Amino acid sequence: MAERHEDGVRIAGLGCALPTYCLEQESALQALHGHYAESLTPRSEELLEKFFRHPSVRRRRFAIQNPEQIFDEDPDARIERFTARATELAADASRSAMRRAGLDGARPRTLVVNTCTGYVCPGISNYLIEELELDRNIKAYDLVGSGCGGAVPNLEMGIPRAGKQPDEAVLCVSVEICTATFQMSNDPSLLVSNALFADGAGAVVLRRAAPGLELLASRTLHEPRYREDIRYVYRNGELHNQLSATLPAKSGRVVEKLVRELLEEEGLDKSDIARWAMHPGGEKVMDCIQRRLELSDREMRPSREVLREHGNLSSATVWFVLRHILDDGMEHGELCLMVAFGAGLTAHAMLLRR
Repeated sequence: MAERHEDGVRIAGLGCALPTYCLEQESALQALHGHYAESLTPRSEELLEKFFRHPSVRRRRFAIQNPEQIFDEDPDARIERFTARATELAADASRSAMRRAGLDGARPRTLVVNTCTGYVCPGISNYLIEELELDRNIKAYDLVGSGCGGAVPNLEMGIPRAGKQPDEAVLCVSVEICTATFQMSNDPSLLVSNALFADGAGAVVLRRAAPGLELLASRTLHEPRYREDIRYVYRNGELHNQLSATLPAKSGRVVEKLVRELLEEEGLDKSDIARWAMHPGGEKVMDCIQRRLELSDREMRPSREVLREHGNLSSATVWFVLRHILDDGMEHGELCLMVAFGAGLTAHAMLLRR
């Protein structure tokens, strides 16, 4: 059942942040070839070439100094890098969101951070409080385990905590250092992951009765029977991404069901949705979703352009898609459906209005 959000909470500001180090797909492919040539099978070499030379992704940004840094990174160095770079990117995205929200020096009263690419205790929220010089009595929450779909549960956590005044704002942050989960073997899941995922952060400021995107309703759909099709698994104490060949078709079915149920409960038709902020899980995933929802190329364009220019940033990606839509000139009164999905298989949708 959809959850109605009728208290006038809006996204008053949205910010995104990327690392400075950028690699074209061809350069990334050559780096992998150079380091792993002796350990990869001929079939894996063929798959790497196919994945990296697919036009759906052109370049990606990584929170590293050079590729060699992650090829030989031990677990201790990896979690240190995750902590430092996640804090840095989350802070950059947050400053941009707060500036766009016009907080004028006011500090949010609540902070919600989600990530799935590293675990630290205390969570990234603790580091972000220090980095942003937030009030020491701020309410802070760290969400883990939602995978690429984490941005919408983050919003749902923040909505009831937003107030009308600037100092009653909520800061919601999605940050992912996907390179902190880098692994290489002849496993096709890892080959495609290494051609797809990248690092980045997105943040929004929530306030009541402020200009921006009104949060109207949300809905979630869990399909645990597909859990093994998309998840992280621990091997030798480290995260390994696991993606099945049937994931695109299953994602398409789950997203279609979720969207249909939300629209029916809200008394809407697909044609009422002017903009679609769809998480770009990958080219085949988007093809299946587009086909099942009968979306046009124009409606899918923001998602495909974000994937092409940045890759899959896990939970942060949907914020880049929404930023693209806003920069494109979303009209007053237009409805937007934001859809994010990932580990579980779990999908989330949030209905927005300009």
